[in-house]
Amino acid sequence: MTSNTRVVVIGAGLAGVRLARRLGELGTSVTLIGEEEHRPYNRVLLAEVLAGRYTPDVIALPTPAELTRTRVTGIDRGARTVECADGSKIAYDTLVLATGSNPVLPPLRGLFTPDHELPEGIHAFRTMDDCLGLSEAVRPGAKAVVIGGGLLGVSAARALAQRGAQVVLAQQSERLMERQLDPSASKLVKRHLKDLGVEVHTECRVRDVRVVNGKVRSVEMADGYALDADIVVLACGVHPRVGLAQIAGLDVRKGIIVDDELRTSDPHIHAIGDCAQHDGNIYGLATPALEQADVLAELLAGRANARYTGTRSLTRLTLPGQSAFDLAAFGETEPRPGDDVVQLADATRGTYRKVVVRDDRLVGGVLVGELGTVGALARAWEGAEPLPTDGGPLLHLLTNDGGSS
Repeated sequence: MTSNTRVVVIGAGLAGVRLARRLGELGTSVTLIGEEEHRPYNRVLLAEVLAGRYTPDVIALPTPAELTRTRVTGIDRGARTVECADGSKIAYDTLVLATGSNPVLPPLRGLFTPDHELPEGIHAFRTMDDCLGLSEAVRPGAKAVVIGGGLLGVSAARALAQRGAQVVLAQQSERLMERQLDPSASKLVKRHLKDLGVEVHTECRVRDVRVVNGKVRSVEMADGYALDADIVVLACGVHPRVGLAQIAGLDVRKGIIVDDELRTSDPHIHAIGDCAQHDGNIYGLATPALEQADVLAELLAGRANARYTGTRSLTRLTLPGQSAFDLAAFGETEPRPGDDVVQLADATRGTYRKVVVRDDRLVGGVLVGELGTVGALARAWEGAEPLPTDGGPLLHLLTNDGGSS
C-alpha cells in the first residue's frame, strides 16, 4: 500500500483506535470516524467509572490526530465514499468497519415511550453517555434492578452497590456468567455480590416494566412478583452492529463475514472487532479485537504474509476495591465424558481453581480468587502442547506453590 492511500476507519472504539495508531506507527495515515462526542475510551472500564473509581479521562485512549466526529449513514461502494449525517462525503481506497456492537434491548412491555425512547430511569450500559447518565441517576439508597447476569450485569450490579444503591440482579438462566464459568465459580461470584448487599435472583424472567408519568416505578417478573425500581439497567448482552454493512450489500450473517485477511465480500472493505465474524466466531471481547487490529495494520502496511487465524481468548474480570474479586476463565470449563478434571477449592479464602485436560492437553480452566497461576495455565492452554503424564507439573501450575494450597 502506498503512503498516499486513503484508509478510512469507521468506529473509534478499542479496535478502530488501535488500528489507526498501529498504521500511524507504520507510516500510513488514517481518517478515523467516531460518532460519540467523548474522547475515544476503553469500554471495558466503564463499570469502574460508574463505581466512582475512575474519571472518564482515566479510561480515555490515545487518540490519533485525524478524528472526524460524525455519524456515517451509508457507503457508496462504486464511488468508494462514505456518506455522513451532515451531508459530507469522505473518499476511501480502503475502508475498515470497526462499528462494534449494540446493546440487546429485551422485548419487555413498557420498555419504550411512544417515541421509541427509554423512559426516565431505564438505562442501557454500553456507552460513556449511558455510564454518565447512570452515574448521575444513582443515589445512596436508590432501588436499582439490573436485568442480566453476564459479565456486564455482574460488573454493573457491583458498581451500583459500591455507590450505595439497593441492587437486585435478575438473571434468566440458572447461574451467573454461565457462558464463562462453571457452577462452582458462579456460586463464588454470587457470594461476592451478596457480601456487597446485592440481592441475586437466578432462573428469574422479567416480564415487563411499569412506567408512571414517564418514569420507571417497578419491574414485574413472570411469576407476578414486582420489584420497586428507581433505576433499571439493561445488561442483556450485545449484538454486532452490522446495519451499514447490510445496506451496502456486504455478506452479513450474525456479523460481517471476513476472511483470514479480515476482508469482507468487497475486497476494498475490511471489518474488525465486535462487528466481524471470522470462521463462524463473533468474539465480542477486547483481546480478539486488538489482535485483529494488529494483523490488519500489518496487512495494510504491506506485510503480505500477515493473517488472522482466530483468538484463543481468556476472559478476565478484576473487581478492585475493599472487597476485591478476581476471576479468569479460558477454553472449555465444562468437561466432556473421559476428560480429566483437577479442582482445588478453599472456602475460607474464597478461592477456586479448576482445569480440564483432554488427551493430555489442557483444554480449559477457571480460576476465582488468587490468580497467580493464570499466566502459566493460559500459556499451557494456548500452546496446546502435551502435558507431562505424571501430573506433578500440572498440579504445580495450578497451585503456584508446589501443591500446598
